[in-house]
Amino acid sequence: MYSKRIITVFLFLCLSVVGQQKITIEQIYNGTFRTKGMDELQSLKNTNQYTVLNADRQSRSMSIDLYDFATLKKVTTLIDTKSFPTLSNGIDSYTFDASEKMILLACNTNQIFRRSFTADYYLYNISTKELMKPFDFQVQEPTFSPDGKKIAYAKGNNLFVYDLSSKKSNAITTDGKKNSVINGITDWVYEEEFAFVKAFDWSADSKKVAYIRFDESEVPEFSMSMFGKDLYPTVQTFKYPKAGEKNAIVSLHVYDVIADAVKNIDLSKYNDFYIARMKWTSDASTLSAQVLNRHQDNLDLIFIDGNTGAVKVVLNEKDKAYVDVTDNLTFLKDNSFIWTSEKDGFNHIYLYDKNGKLKNRVTKGNWEVTDYYGLDEKTNSVFYQSVENGSINRDVYRIGLDGKLKVRLSTAVGTTKATFSPNFQYYISTFSSASEPTKYTLNEAKTGKEVQVIQSNEALSAKLKGYDLPAKEFFVLKTEKGNELNAWIIKPKDFDASKKYPVFMYQYSGPGSQQVNNDWNGADDYWFMMLSQQGYIVACVDGRGTGFKGADFKKVTQKELGKYEVEDQIDAAKVIGNYSFVDKTRMGIFGWSYGGFMSSNCILKGNDVFKMAIAVAPVTNWRFYDSVYTERYMQTPQENASGYDENSPINHVNKLKGKFLLIHGSGDDNVHVQNSMQMMEALIQANKQFDSAIYPDNNHGIYGGNTRIQLYTKMTNFIKENL
Repeated sequence: MYSKRIITVFLFLCLSVVGQQKITIEQIYNGTFRTKGMDELQSLKNTNQYTVLNADRQSRSMSIDLYDFATLKKVTTLIDTKSFPTLSNGIDSYTFDASEKMILLACNTNQIFRRSFTADYYLYNISTKELMKPFDFQVQEPTFSPDGKKIAYAKGNNLFVYDLSSKKSNAITTDGKKNSVINGITDWVYEEEFAFVKAFDWSADSKKVAYIRFDESEVPEFSMSMFGKDLYPTVQTFKYPKAGEKNAIVSLHVYDVIADAVKNIDLSKYNDFYIARMKWTSDASTLSAQVLNRHQDNLDLIFIDGNTGAVKVVLNEKDKAYVDVTDNLTFLKDNSFIWTSEKDGFNHIYLYDKNGKLKNRVTKGNWEVTDYYGLDEKTNSVFYQSVENGSINRDVYRIGLDGKLKVRLSTAVGTTKATFSPNFQYYISTFSSASEPTKYTLNEAKTGKEVQVIQSNEALSAKLKGYDLPAKEFFVLKTEKGNELNAWIIKPKDFDASKKYPVFMYQYSGPGSQQVNNDWNGADDYWFMMLSQQGYIVACVDGRGTGFKGADFKKVTQKELGKYEVEDQIDAAKVIGNYSFVDKTRMGIFGWSYGGFMSSNCILKGNDVFKMAIAVAPVTNWRFYDSVYTERYMQTPQENASGYDENSPINHVNKLKGKFLLIHGSGDDNVHVQNSMQMMEALIQANKQFDSAIYPDNNHGIYGGNTRIQLYTKMTNFIKENL
């Protein structure tokens, strides 16, 4: 028999081993540390309830379940795929009609670009439990009319209206043609940079459909070889306006469903412009649109009479750099509207009357409103999210429409988001921080008081305790030039201040972005923790140009992308390099997309600071990137040639001294592999040695199957060999 002392020592040793578990790349990307969530959470509008798309792994079925906001109890299952064999492949997403008695189910989704897709759609009647397939083909963006009698949808670059009673479709447009004309669906650059796909909208009385038409016939084409598994590769060709090149010509139209006629809206006073947003107001005869000039520094909110086509400017915003476009425009019952703007230097909420006259400024202060949740018109309470509690944190607030009686509803320090019940009595709080995985709770909207926990991810927290992970430490880094920058650092758990550690820096740095945020960041953070377990210090600094610290801080990079941001990363690395526990001869930097552009510049312009760099899917020359994004910050190459050329890494390859790994997906429709190919050729002609990897047919995200595991193993090995 073992003595108690031997057993105690044995248990201690076992616990020590458990406490020293190491994170692996396979675990990071096979779902071992995945948080549990509330998929496709939707708050209903007619009842104090919400729905969630749930999956049962054992039965391999999915269901849309209805819950009560007040009790969190499941009321019923609206539909279960087990009951319908045609839904055996599952449900990808769903939308309700206005009465919330019918659901459109999207299945067998086929992705086009980042946000766009086609899918098989099924129409489900909740009352009769009947399931039908209105279309024998895949469509885009099917949308119920407000009266629930029709569905507008897009197919083959044309718009149609499907009548639920006759079960027939009527074409709104017929001139749609691939790589030529698109009706009601955005082109590539609008989808990517203005972040919307559905470019049509129903009027409140269901009598009209407004839509944007894109004539992209003069837009230059971009082609990518797709290698696949067949004997011969195929070629994917699409319209892509690079900086300074021709954009699609956009026009606005209103279709009268009853008359079966289209009215063209006269926007001839505008030249070379964007229609960045379009939606009907609360008045069924009034359409709104946001028209931006090509420089994106002048925005008109216009109202269009849906009957006569008459246009009037209701609100104008100008900015010395650019005007941000948001989805915060909200029309009240009397057609007064809520609008967010950073015209005073910080993003805030404003109330205007139906004629565009300012009624009241709702929020103010040297902080940013980061999300607008809605208005309870019964109590005139506005609900929003902001960074009032520090630019790296997010909190939920309630304030009167008159700007008084503000209440902070969230209490924990970190990032809180909210989904409100239709009567604004409750909200589902989604909270996380750098040290706490996502937690869902039910809260009272008046006080913020927590009513009940819905999902806490305690099992994940318990699992992670076995890995004894280090903490992410937040601080403000001050450079020698006096710039104060948000930063975080992760040190090895067994950190010894008397030792010298290599430092691996991570950043993104794009305009208005944020990587130093008190949130649960999932896979990236796990990788950084893994590197810390292998003896590296990992650090991140948000330099000038990043967001949530006011317009001046964000827009300082205007016309010179890559100048101040690179300067700040190099200066930050020098500060960190002077820490007593850092080996300044072993500093590396990594970034993806804009971050790859940055890490490429840093290894070149900061060749005496950085020993190695990894750039994934980088822009290497701003002349290669799209018009909307690039010109927003740089104007056109014709207007600002030096701004483009002086800060593009492709023009600094002769400065390379350290180790450089360049990675790209060959099927990247966003940042084309052309960027890396021409960068490679420039490095070759400069007789510079570098490492590279091309991922066949992969898009900007570079994922699928074992791709991420292989990619992050490659990057980890490169770090270990060169840092």
